[in-house]
Amino acid sequence: MAWIFLLIASGLEIFWATFMKLSHGFTQPLYTALTVGGVIASFLFLARATKVLPLGTAYAIWTGIGAVGSVVVGIVFFQEPATALRIFFIGMLMVGILGLKLTSEH
Repeated sequence: MAWIFLLIASGLEIFWATFMKLSHGFTQPLYTALTVGGVIASFLFLARATKVLPLGTAYAIWTGIGAVGSVVVGIVFFQEPATALRIFFIGMLMVGILGLKLTSEH
């Protein structure tokens, strides 16, 4: 169940990061509220995951999935560049995330 909580927390990190961009520096009340709600929910699920999973593993995977997801959202929805090097390093992050999962004792 801890891994599910961690995946939910990671998805919520992508959610709040996206809405933070849409909030335009917290000047859009709806998007600001969605950002704050997403941050709180993401931290709650991360906290639940760290009851069982090692802190370093959970935190690295949470931030890694959030980073990869945010880059993908940026490319798909905000026309951010999808250069070969960016894609390569996203892949490297994914390899690191998978490696942490595979070497976890939980």
